[in-house]
Amino acid sequence: MITVTDVGLRYGDRKLFEDVNIKFTPGNCYGLIGANGAGKSTFLKILSGEVEPQTGDVHMGPGERLAVLKQNHFEYEDFEVLNTVIMGHTKLYEVMQEKNAIYMKEDFSDEDGMKAAELEGEFADLNGWEAESDAAVLLKGLGISEDLHYKKLSDLTGSEKVKVLLAQALFGSPDILLLDEPTNNLDLNAIQWLEEFLINFENTVIVVSHDRHFLNKVCTHMADLDYGKIQVYVGNYDFWYESSQLARTMKEDANKKKEEKVKELQAFIQRFSANASKSKQATSRKKLLDKITLDDIRPSSRKYPYVAFTPNREIGNDVLHVEGLTKTIDGVKVLDNVSFMLNKDDKVALVGKNEIANTTLLKILMGEMEADSGTFKWGVTTSQAYFPKDNSEYFEGVDTNLVNWLRQYSPEDQSESFLRGFLGRMLFSGEEVLKKASVLSGGEKVRCMLSKMMLSGANVLVLDDPTNHLDLESITALNNGLMNFKGAMIFTSHDHQFIDTIANRVIEITPKGIIDKETTYDEYLENTELQAKAQAMYN
Repeated sequence: MITVTDVGLRYGDRKLFEDVNIKFTPGNCYGLIGANGAGKSTFLKILSGEVEPQTGDVHMGPGERLAVLKQNHFEYEDFEVLNTVIMGHTKLYEVMQEKNAIYMKEDFSDEDGMKAAELEGEFADLNGWEAESDAAVLLKGLGISEDLHYKKLSDLTGSEKVKVLLAQALFGSPDILLLDEPTNNLDLNAIQWLEEFLINFENTVIVVSHDRHFLNKVCTHMADLDYGKIQVYVGNYDFWYESSQLARTMKEDANKKKEEKVKELQAFIQRFSANASKSKQATSRKKLLDKITLDDIRPSSRKYPYVAFTPNREIGNDVLHVEGLTKTIDGVKVLDNVSFMLNKDDKVALVGKNEIANTTLLKILMGEMEADSGTFKWGVTTSQAYFPKDNSEYFEGVDTNLVNWLRQYSPEDQSESFLRGFLGRMLFSGEEVLKKASVLSGGEKVRCMLSKMMLSGANVLVLDDPTNHLDLESITALNNGLMNFKGAMIFTSHDHQFIDTIANRVIEITPKGIIDKETTYDEYLENTELQAKAQAMYN
């Protein structure tokens, strides 16, 4: 258990939070949510002791151990992978090192023997004899093969280092586990393994993530950082989002009778209780949901951008023909004889283990790269809007404000008031529209790119990982906007819920061709025959 009492923190005149009082209890997973800049990562640092609050205290139970997912991927470059994982249990690693150092001594004394015996007992009490096998199990689950376990971290790729540091945090069953964006740079299999691990984890977990599917799968509670406070709600992210929207509607509809509001809330809770996670926490979560009253929920102060793509003309039946596209990059064939047709109602998710292959295909289709062989042809009624994975060329060295930046992509010479209003819907209000395009944050650049796409009136959208850099509110707004889009689409994403709620067709690019299936993403993943076929095409 970890208890937060009257914690507050300010930076200058800016209040992050004050009078925060929470008990995080064992057996629960808390999703810490809040707008960008609200202080989520800072709060985790307060819990870990890395940052001191200006007021209040953080207490853990006596003898409890806390583990944190490290963010510095180069901290352990000179250490072996297996030892880096075991370092997650500091006391165990120290005992192991001290014990080994004694045994390495040439002049081994009786005193050394007594100390070694004492350390052996402590080592056994800390489950030290199972340490290497336990660490290996974690690494294997996250996709780090056994041949890498005794290599130095400096020999690993960036994504492999992320997995090792995650295994380090999970190692030794810590009493309290703090995870800041644990799914970043993880592949689908590693994310699924982590979800199952956390669902079955019996101690306390506090996690920050922009992955809604992950939060829905593992969280028993949401800790909402809003209004400078942190309010804990029972349920997963979807329940928090829907309840906060319901609370907003109720607040705006002041004339509605309270009895009707209560009935609406009860029906809402009943629906979510019925759809509770299949994890072992589902029963207790349902009981807690049933106890919620009107006073327990309140509208969020968060602002959601307005995302809507409206085609200027209806799309015809002839959309896109791709025939035999092949491309080799740096000696590696990433596309091999790729052929498919895009239909007018298709919303295609490109998936697969090789992200470079997906990005390469989209670049070829948008004329940013030439194929080695093969052809493609867009239909005469189509117009395309493109969201590239790397948008830096649109902003680097651009010495103009956002109004003028957006004006250059407007089909007509729109007035400043129109462009200001358009940017306002994307949460650039007041003087913010006069910021230089070259100094925008990653999330602001993405919102500008989406504004550019919306202004185009295109009837085909091509998007390469558009949720990258976005906060949960912007991801939700974009997700809803694309679900309502009346045109064709081909896209990539790391966001499971984003793919599953938008795509009606999945194309997986493998080294031995493609798998093309009209289906939702979840149905694709649950289709054992397709998954076996895909696995065979990677081997």
